[in-house]
Amino acid sequence: MTSTATARSQNSWDFDFSTPYPTQDSDLLKQLSFIPGLKEILMARQVHALEHATVWVLGDMARPRGIGDRFEEQQDNETLGGLSTDRGFYLYGPVNRIHLGRAVRRALERLKSGEWDLALHPRCGTNTSVSRLLTAGFFAGISLLFPRGPLEQLFAFGIATTAAAQLSPDLGNLAQKHLTTSIPFNLEVDSISQTTDLWGRSAYFIGVRWCESPAVR
Repeated sequence: MTSTATARSQNSWDFDFSTPYPTQDSDLLKQLSFIPGLKEILMARQVHALEHATVWVLGDMARPRGIGDRFEEQQDNETLGGLSTDRGFYLYGPVNRIHLGRAVRRALERLKSGEWDLALHPRCGTNTSVSRLLTAGFFAGISLLFPRGPLEQLFAFGIATTAAAQLSPDLGNLAQKHLTTSIPFNLEVDSISQTTDLWGRSAYFIGVRWCESPAVR
């Protein structure tokens, strides 16, 4: 364990989430274990990050590559989607099971090794929710400045939509980073199975388990 992580663990209430560290969720769970459902919430956030990273890795694996290609830019495969739970995540879309298994484990390794940007994804539902909230908030404020006629209100809605579209990507990423995802230091892949979700859609389910003492890399 690094000296920084050790110092954090010694001060049990010093939770600095600006820079992820391996025991941050374990420490939080120990101190706030009296909160019902906290472990499930923390686990769902870690699973959500792993879901995003897996989609990124699968997209990168499918990318045609030539001699001398560089790999800094992640490739988004828009045919893939996911849905996270506190026990694992569903992966939708055309994917080979063997490739999926490799991608999940590679994604987990890369996240734990410091590639934290893989935890964020532009097609995440968090971004959509942020965009809708911004649009509603801007429209509620801007509409008061315009006459109540339908054309004027339509114009106000257009301004609100445009403003929300400009701000929502960055704010959505902030919401993902600090609210809806967390680096999966506590997760290990348990199983990968082909199944159907609650709505009968075909998918792979990647089951995970919680490790109380995550390995430090």
